[in-house]
Amino acid sequence: MPEIHSSAVVSDGAVIGEGARIGPFCVVGENVVLGEGVELMSHVVVDGHTTIGARTRVFPFASLGQPPQHLKFAGEPSKLMIGSDCVIREQVTMSPGTSFGGMETVVGDNCYFMIGAHVAHDCHVGNHVLFINNATLAGHCRVQDYAILGGLAAVHQWVRIGKYAFIGGLSGVENDVIPFGSVLGNRAYLGGLNIVGLKRQGFDREAIHTVRQAYRMLFSNEGTLMERVEDVAQLFAEHQLVMDIVDFIRADSDRALCTPRNGRGG
Repeated sequence: MPEIHSSAVVSDGAVIGEGARIGPFCVVGENVVLGEGVELMSHVVVDGHTTIGARTRVFPFASLGQPPQHLKFAGEPSKLMIGSDCVIREQVTMSPGTSFGGMETVVGDNCYFMIGAHVAHDCHVGNHVLFINNATLAGHCRVQDYAILGGLAAVHQWVRIGKYAFIGGLSGVENDVIPFGSVLGNRAYLGGLNIVGLKRQGFDREAIHTVRQAYRMLFSNEGTLMERVEDVAQLFAEHQLVMDIVDFIRADSDRALCTPRNGRGG
């Protein structure tokens, strides 16, 4: 049975999973689905067409599923879908999608959102992603698995952030960040590879060395970027980590690519 505090307001129609806990002064809307073992600690608002996966914990004063901050939003029944085993700390906000961006905002499993983080409308966040305090996504962003956004980082709308990328604190990111890339600054530039993150995630020395070789080629001063991409694709066709970067660069995007400040690899 779910455990619901007497001061909480849970609307008729809300679906509350087995073992869920709803603490004091929480508000849960009629179209909300809380998975098994979800915990809303206190003073949490979950509204709209919002689904929260099993065992996710939400701390006080988080606001999830309220209408997106979009001037053309007209009340369409868009969705916010949050995965399992996430931690959502105090004052985090997440918005549902809009009719201009696919009607859904999606957050994966095992993500951690520290105090004041924001996920805007129509964003897609992968698994095991970490948002440090007050990291912010504008609308329509795509963040792949294991990325880390540093404190007070601000990501421009439509930007893509590749897997295992690291965004330095206070960075203003207006262009796409390659997988395994490390960016910093305002406006952010590519400072190299996230070597520390790769080691922490268990990638072996040979794999990291291969990625570094490919990175140097990609951001050298010879030829155009797309010529270098094709050269790297041929030389490293059997190396999946390198091909992840190549595929990311080749993919369609609304934004330019975040590159080293001096045009060279680090």
